Amino acid sequence: MSKRDYYDVLDVQKGEDEQSIKKAYRKLAMKYHPDRNSGDKEAEEKFKEINEAYEVLGNSEKKARYDQFGHAGVDGQGGFGGASGFGGASGFGGFEDIFGDIFDMFGGGGRRRSGPQKGEDLQYEMSITFEEAAFGVEKEISIKKHEKCSTCSGTGAKEGTSKRTCSKCNGTGEVRYAQRTPLGQFVNVKPCDECHGEGSVIEQPCQTCNGTGNVLKNKTIKLKIPAGVDSGSAISVRGEGGPGVKGGPMGDLYVVLRVKSHKIFKRDGNDIVCEVPITFAQAALGEELIIPTLDGRVKYNIPEGTQSGTVFRLKGKGVPSLRGHGRGDHYVKIIVEVPKKLNQKQKDMLKKFAEEMGEEVHEQRKSFVDKAKDILGI
Repeated sequence: MSKRDYYDVLDVQKGEDEQSIKKAYRKLAMKYHPDRNSGDKEAEEKFKEINEAYEVLGNSEKKARYDQFGHAGVDGQGGFGGASGFGGASGFGGFEDIFGDIFDMFGGGGRRRSGPQKGEDLQYEMSITFEEAAFGVEKEISIKKHEKCSTCSGTGAKEGTSKRTCSKCNGTGEVRYAQRTPLGQFVNVKPCDECHGEGSVIEQPCQTCNGTGNVLKNKTIKLKIPAGVDSGSAISVRGEGGPGVKGGPMGDLYVVLRVKSHKIFKRDGNDIVCEVPITFAQAALGEELIIPTLDGRVKYNIPEGTQSGTVFRLKGKGVPSLRGHGRGDHYVKIIVEVPKKLNQKQKDMLKKFAEEMGEEVHEQRKSFVDKAKDILGI
């Protein structure tokens, strides 16, 4: 396959000066750089072609041969896979300043020294009752956590001694080394293997914490849980997490709440729902019922003829809002219980009652029977 003209590849005119060629190359190299086009094979090939063209046109000697003889004047003397090799004196030396810019753009040339870091956040799960979640409560929790060693004040060094600056990295925590690649020479940075990136070395470690600067302790923490929380709510306790690194602040503790289920109540947002069973006689005649709520027992009069499934609302008897704006409501669902075991006397009385009532008063039943007849065609 014939090669494209190098001037066309870089989109420059023959006779352009060195700076113009360099500028055109820089623009295209950044556009098609693999880090900007991950997985794009076409961009990868263009990037190779652009570098091959600039290796020739960016070198005055090769450019002169190319201008006189074309590709025949430089084949075998340059390009990717050429005899001159990568990074030779007449090869990729001119790429370093350009690819230094590209490398910095993608974060490769930046300094990676790590400074103070916040400690890790901790999580603790706690169960509370339905009522505690509704009205809030104060609790104490006991956890095991790492804290700064009081013997060495977190330095990790034995009392009366101190850390010394690492001689290998001069306290930076990093070592830098040059690496020559087909795209030029790059400066790489890695953590110092002498001090493990700390920048300092402990020669005599603290005997209490073995040089770590931290010790594991049991700690009791008082926690105030606000009214209105629910399962999954998290209470944050600032500064009660893990110890900071290199003088960084302590992490935070997050207490995740699990609310136990209630024997009677169910929660729907800030509303409470409960089912109240009543007898057939109570439903038919109406009665004053005793309804359990979060605030205790309240009286409520249900009217005559109350149907099973009817829901009544007790306003403002639900769960307090977590934001402190009022309370939800308490919904009472009436369930009419049908007796399962009747003696003969009771059965006779119900039959007589049914005869006395007659079908004409059972409007709902009659309506259902009429619809069934229409469907079945009878």
